[in-house]
Amino acid sequence: MQAIQRYFTQLTSEQLRQFDTLLRLYPEWNAKINVISRRDIDNLEINHILHSLAIARFVQFAPGTRVLDLGTGGGFPAIPLAVIFSDTHFHLVDRIGKKLRVAQDVATQAGLTNVTVQHGDIREVKGTYDFVVSRAVMPLPDIVPLVRRLIAREQHNAVPNGLICLKGGDLDDELRPYAKQVLVEDLSTYFDEPFFQTKRIVYLPL
Repeated sequence: MQAIQRYFTQLTSEQLRQFDTLLRLYPEWNAKINVISRRDIDNLEINHILHSLAIARFVQFAPGTRVLDLGTGGGFPAIPLAVIFSDTHFHLVDRIGKKLRVAQDVATQAGLTNVTVQHGDIREVKGTYDFVVSRAVMPLPDIVPLVRRLIAREQHNAVPNGLICLKGGDLDDELRPYAKQVLVEDLSTYFDEPFFQTKRIVYLPL
């Protein structure tokens, strides 16, 4: 857990226990259900947990914030974020039930009472959220029409409500329609590990 503690130095003993639970349970589950690439499970802390926590470097969610994780898979980025932000509610949505089962079990065993899961399509989600987060699920022009209706009008955070995505690769084409609104930051400004050299956070107010 050295990398997590290096960048998040104020973790409580309970948060350390929760991250330890994540680091223990995901490999156990991955042996049964392929939630993370089997070649990549040894990089769980850096490539998945710390990658998810880049959002916590971008914005500090205020207590009472509601966050929807679109295409969460086994719970990324929401479950690591739920450890950091215990007063924020995270609603995890995915169309693959067996992956959600992993997310639910990890959340339960880690004692994360601020996490709920929904098996189904994003079009079935009701209610509103301050932010929608996603980790490389689909291009921005595909996501935006699906989530715009879910963004709440009331503001609770220093960063206006909207969409926060973790992405890599060439983003020029998908960002072009939003060039005047979108904010892109290199994750290499947050974390030193080589994995983050090509990774970025994309924020679009909605």
